Amino acid sequence: MQYITEINSYKNEKKSAVTLGKFDALHRGHQKLIDKICEYADENTVSIVCAFDMGKQVLLTGEEKKNLLEEQVDYLISCPFTKELREMEAEEFIEEILVERFHATHIVVGTDFHFGHGKRGDAHMLAEYAEQYGYRVDVIEKERYQGEIISSTYVREALAEGNIELVQALLGYSYQISGEVRHGRQLGRRLGFPTMNLMADEHKILPRFGVYTCRVRVDGIWYDGIGNVGIKPTVADGQKPLVEVFAFGFDGDVYGKTVDAEFCTFLRPEMKFHSVEELKKQVDADIKRGKQYFKMKGMYK
Repeated sequence: MQYITEINSYKNEKKSAVTLGKFDALHRGHQKLIDKICEYADENTVSIVCAFDMGKQVLLTGEEKKNLLEEQVDYLISCPFTKELREMEAEEFIEEILVERFHATHIVVGTDFHFGHGKRGDAHMLAEYAEQYGYRVDVIEKERYQGEIISSTYVREALAEGNIELVQALLGYSYQISGEVRHGRQLGRRLGFPTMNLMADEHKILPRFGVYTCRVRVDGIWYDGIGNVGIKPTVADGQKPLVEVFAFGFDGDVYGKTVDAEFCTFLRPEMKFHSVEELKKQVDADIKRGKQYFKMKGMYK
């Protein structure tokens, strides 16, 4: 797959099957669109996911989207939603981007897709120009979970509640935070549970502050563990949110390395303790609960 960060950098002259949208979560609803363009892709037709970058807090970073789509599509285009793009008339977008730039023969969109200045363009407009430009339009109905429409907003709400099981059901994969491990105060190591402080992307949306069971990947190897998301009110003076994880059975040097943390289930809210000793007692209990969780899942002996 080729990852392109500017729409005008796309130069392929082959026909294409393209889907467009924000794709800020790549949830199960988005996956239906992607599956459809993959059906049309062949040796003469490339598959394109054109993801508009709104420059806001995100559920997936560009790199995470790239990793998830690596084996699925031919092109991922991360398209900044610039002033030029916002002010482009819908008819221009069809002609200049979809037809002349992408050579689209199949366009796949959701029922609520809009484009062009004032959001004038939609699936109906795409269909009106289909015969003139020689492409086919597929409009894909929303995916639902237990009767509710799956949307990025729904995913954000579930994350804000710490409902990780629901988040995974909506996404179809585990919610993950990745970051370089930075030096902290090393309090965890002194207390008997060396933790890793992850410098997550500043635009990445964090789950509800609290303690979670999680799986931690270091150098390609997965470990069971627990993690804390929040400001560590007992021992930290700053207010910047942090992601801190403890991998069971790991005691290597990870400073400067990129570590991945997959959230599994919410254990408790973040709390402020009266003493470090009280904090240690609670973390010991969290570790015990974490190991019990993975033992029940058949993942920890």
